[in-house]
Order: sequence, then C-alpha cells, then structure tokens
Amino acid sequence: MWSGWRAAYLGEVEASGRASALSPFTQMLESDMPDTETNIVYRGDTVFAIMNRFPYTTGHVLVLPYREVPDLTDLTAEESIEMWATVTDALAAVRAAFRPDGVNVGMNLGSASGGSVPTHVHAHVVPRWAGDTSFMSSIANVQTLPEALDVSADRLRTAWPK
Repeated sequence: MWSGWRAAYLGEVEASGRASALSPFTQMLESDMPDTETNIVYRGDTVFAIMNRFPYTTGHVLVLPYREVPDLTDLTAEESIEMWATVTDALAAVRAAFRPDGVNVGMNLGSASGGSVPTHVHAHVVPRWAGDTSFMSSIANVQTLPEALDVSADRLRTAWPK
C-alpha cells in the first residue's frame, strides 16, 4: 500500500507556511534537478510530460506546457498543437509500458473542478485495469501501487514514441 505522499505533502505545506506563487511544476522546472529526480519522462519544445507525484494508478502521467497558464484558452496555437500530440504519445507510451485494460484522459479546469493545481493547465493520462479500484481507494483514500514512481518513469521513457 502506498500513501506516503500525504505526510511529505503536509510537511512541505507546513514548512513553507503558505503555498508558493509558482506551481509545483514550474518549481520543478526551475530547480535544475535532473529529469530522473523530477520524474519528467519527455521534453518537447513547448510542453513536457511528468509522472503524477500523487498518482491514481501506476503509470499516471501529466502533460503540460512549460509556460504556467491556468486554462486551455490561454495556450498559444503552437502549445496547443504540441500538447495534444504529446497527450497522444503519452497514451501510446502508457499502453506499451503498462498494457492497461483502458485509459482515462482528462483535465480539471478551474479550482471548482477538483484540480489540485488550477494555475498550471495539465492533462492526465491514467492507465486503468479492470478491478483497479477497491474499498482501499473508495473508502480509505489509499492507493495501492505496485512500483515506485521512478520505476514507472523509466518504463515510460523507454516506451515513449520516437
């Protein structure tokens, strides 16, 4: 079972005393940490793909622009075209790396939509398997993940379309 992110997340918020003005994605990009530490699996010209730090399932990847904007309507034409092409590539990589029974692709736009980072638009690509939800995720708010994020990231980098 994996729910260790909860303590780390709460500790970060408590230590900072307030949320940063920059999204966590922008903070990671500006950190100069290597992609293997931030779990970035792909870099394009205007967008990138990163493992979701708080995944719903193994292989949950996010696609987003480098530029921090809150909505799809704020993207340039170039960003929009590359973003959707990258979502398609992420879908292909997820299917090749994890062989899920299905995949959810979606976005939460605006703070009322349930998105945790409403200031930096991003698309979710979430592999799904028959029976991958249970009382653990439905009632206990605990995810059961069989591998670490860095292992999933390596699998996606290897499977990413060339």
